Amino acid sequence: MIPAIEVEQMHKRYGALQVLAGIDLKIEPGEFFALLGPNGAGKTTLINIMAGLTRATSGRARVMGYDVVSRYRQARRMLGVVPQELVFDPFFTVRETLILQSGYYGLKNNGAWIEEIIHHLDLADKADTNMRALSGGMKRRVLVAQALVHKPPVIVLDEPTAGVDVELRQGLWRFIKQLNREGHTIVLTTHYLEEAEALCSRAAMMKQGKVVALDSIRNLVGSVPGCSVRLRLSPDTLPPALQPLMSSREEGCYILTLAEYSQLEQVMAALRKAALHVLEMQVLQPDLEEVFIRIMGAHKIRKPETLPA
Repeated sequence: MIPAIEVEQMHKRYGALQVLAGIDLKIEPGEFFALLGPNGAGKTTLINIMAGLTRATSGRARVMGYDVVSRYRQARRMLGVVPQELVFDPFFTVRETLILQSGYYGLKNNGAWIEEIIHHLDLADKADTNMRALSGGMKRRVLVAQALVHKPPVIVLDEPTAGVDVELRQGLWRFIKQLNREGHTIVLTTHYLEEAEALCSRAAMMKQGKVVALDSIRNLVGSVPGCSVRLRLSPDTLPPALQPLMSSREEGCYILTLAEYSQLEQVMAALRKAALHVLEMQVLQPDLEEVFIRIMGAHKIRKPETLPA
C-alpha cells in the first residue's frame, strides 16, 4: 500500500540555521496522526515542504506516492492544508472564497460540495458575509473549508483550534472524524495534547528538527510507569510513611506519585493505620502531556545556530 505521506532524510537549512535534521516519517492511508513538538521544532517547515511552499535542502517527500517536487501538481491535489496563520482575501464573501479556491484546482460544478462544507462547519449564517467582517474563529472555519474544497485524500491541520471556542472545536472534530472514517488521512499538529490523545492513533514528537519519539498513542502513554493518587483526608494530615511519595498539594488534596500500581496497597495500609478518613480518592493515570514533557526533557537542547551576519 502506498503511504499517504512519506518523508525520507529530510533536511532544511537557512544559511547556518538547521531547521530539519534528517526527518524520516511514514504515515499510512486512513491514519489520524499527530505531529507534536514545542514551538520551533520544525513542524510547520515540514508541512510547508509537503505543501510546496518551501523546498528542502535535501531529502524527499511524497504525498500519496507523488513526489512534491518532480510531480508537484499531483502531490498538491492530494493534499489539503489548514495553515496556522489566518490568511484570507478581504474582498470576497465566504462562498466566493470557496468558489475561487475550487477554481485554483480547475473544479467546475463544485457547488454541492461547497454547500456541504459550509453546513458541516456551521458557516451557513455567514456564507454571504465578507471575510473581513468575520471573527477570528469564523475565519479559521473558512480556512478549514478551503483545505477541503477539492476533496483531498490527505488533510493537514496545523493548530486548527487555536483561539477557537469550545462549540466550534467540537463541531470541527465531529466533521474531521467523519472524514477520517470515510478514508481521509488526517495529520494534526496541536498544543492541546488532550485533543491528540483523544483523536489520534499514532504520534511523532519532534524537537529541534528531529523526530525524537514515534509510536502509537497507547504505547507512548504506556511507557510512563506508575500513577498518581489524589487524596483528600480527614483530619487533613498525611501520615509520615506517605510523605516521601507526595509530589504536590492542590486545592486541599495531596498528590502522591507512585512508581508502581502495587504501591496503592501501601497507601491504603498507611491510611488505615493512621485512622484517617478518605473524603476523596482519585487514581490518575499518565497522559500524553506527561509523556511529552518527559520526552522533551530527556533530549538536551543544543546551542541554537544563527544565520551569519
